[in-house]
Amino acid sequence: MQNIRPKADAVIVGLGWCGSLIAEELTRAGLNVVAIERGPWFETATDFPPSIDTDELRWDTRRSMLLPPAVETTTFRNNRSETALPTREWNLNELGYNVGGSGTHWAGMAWRFTPWDLQPYTQTVERYGKEKIAKGLILQDWGVTYDELEPFYDRFEKIAGVSGKAGRLNGEIVPDGNPFEGNRSSDYPLPPLESTRLTDLFRDAAKSLGQHPFMVPAGQTSRAYVNPLGVRMGPCTYCGYCLYYGCGNFSKSSPNACVIPALMQRENFTVLTDSAVVRVNKAEDGKTATGVTYIDKNKKEWVQPADIVILSAFQMQNVRLLLLSKIGQPYNPETKTGTVGRAYSFQTVSGASLFFENEYLNQFIGAGALSQQVDDWNGDNFDHSDKDFIGGAGILVVARGARPIGNADALPPGTPRWGKAWKKAYTHAFQNATFIFGQGTSFSHEDYYLDLDPEYKDGNGNPLLRVTFDYNDNDRRSAKFIEEKSVEIGKAMGAKTVIGTNSAAGKYSPYNFASDHTIGGAVMGTDPKTSVLNRYQQSWDMHNLFVLGASSFPNNAGYNPTGTIGALSLWTAKAIVDRYLKNPGPLVKV
Repeated sequence: MQNIRPKADAVIVGLGWCGSLIAEELTRAGLNVVAIERGPWFETATDFPPSIDTDELRWDTRRSMLLPPAVETTTFRNNRSETALPTREWNLNELGYNVGGSGTHWAGMAWRFTPWDLQPYTQTVERYGKEKIAKGLILQDWGVTYDELEPFYDRFEKIAGVSGKAGRLNGEIVPDGNPFEGNRSSDYPLPPLESTRLTDLFRDAAKSLGQHPFMVPAGQTSRAYVNPLGVRMGPCTYCGYCLYYGCGNFSKSSPNACVIPALMQRENFTVLTDSAVVRVNKAEDGKTATGVTYIDKNKKEWVQPADIVILSAFQMQNVRLLLLSKIGQPYNPETKTGTVGRAYSFQTVSGASLFFENEYLNQFIGAGALSQQVDDWNGDNFDHSDKDFIGGAGILVVARGARPIGNADALPPGTPRWGKAWKKAYTHAFQNATFIFGQGTSFSHEDYYLDLDPEYKDGNGNPLLRVTFDYNDNDRRSAKFIEEKSVEIGKAMGAKTVIGTNSAAGKYSPYNFASDHTIGGAVMGTDPKTSVLNRYQQSWDMHNLFVLGASSFPNNAGYNPTGTIGALSLWTAKAIVDRYLKNPGPLVKV
């Protein structure tokens, strides 16, 4: 006998940024919403007070806030000729495992993608011609433009309490902002974070090279703030415990601090924690979703019926749920047909390690997004006519806060691994060692994709997700270019030793240091033959199924994805409230 819960107007799978934002919109519109979260409930005041939040061994070294690979992991291979093996620890794919999801432990860089990032095919062809697109590269427009998303970027920034300075406001360039960003209708709700010695050095060096440095938009509040949902946030104390940590000071933009406190006050909202959704249930004709099946912490199976199903889990989990539920056609790399699992990409990371002779960087002070960046070499902000690639990267330094264990790796080449010489080198490096980080674009390729592993299964007997991926030639060429630009800036900063770094120089591995921004696999677009979702993140196959998150991105930009994830979630919520509820059905006709 099945255990069946009362039917809801909408069921949301995953209560991170996407799930909490759309739940807030739907409950405010009067819908009865049930959210199902695989991880436990986390309360900011009790789980992240200063006495607990600064535990580096627990949160940073052991990654205690991430989904344990023993519960669910992925398998990985570089190409189809290899046998995929399970990933035994998370380094790059940092899946959240609590209410708040990955939005609880993120660093806080709150970017907007540029107009070019959302229309890479159209704008590349218009400027350079089709021959600029390398063979096998998947380049397609998202179906939504920057101008359409701009109001939703603006609302997300106000909900999240983002600190920054506009670079292009109502058509005017603003000094010391980012002149390459898309036009903004209003400034950030809070001024930028305070600059540090490191960001000052980068700013001065970049300006000396004719570039345009600016403070990165940060999901840390530079002042006390009350967001549009009535949630109060405290000013950042620059403690440096952001990435992989919660924030007991209510200063970091997170679902836990910015949305969930308001959401939990609503009688028409329910959250079920410690419950893993295993499939989307379908009507007999297969044309609509009827709800989801989940397993609670006591291993009991339940059905949650709903009129609308919203998948808002981590990018890879969204794709896996579609495949397990047999919704859509899986991608076939031989015939190049099918869409689910297609257009998977990652992010190129290159830059430089810097070692100064006699500096005082004071790296005990910091915040997850306390950074200076230049976008002169990002996206299509520079002429690629004489380049053998498209895309680029934002180049930045990060005053994130140097913690005792993690910072011990930032040592000059040749340093012993232990003893008196190691201690001396570490003492010097704490004030004098840092890095330049080139966070780059990445474009999908027809050889790389996601599917279900034929051999490995989880504890519930369901196949794990298999990742087939390596950097493509366009990624490698772009990353090498950014490495060279980073070395140039490092030398201009006055570093004694500058060593170029490039994660795309060799084979991709989930254990190598790089970004943690995995993208695609259930992408949005204008054609059902090349996309899983339409421009509103609505399934082409089931009109009452919506899939939110980075799984929707056909390509990655030279930025963190969170701001765009938030904007798209609000964009989809408005489409559901204003259009779908009045006339349930496809929002885009084909």
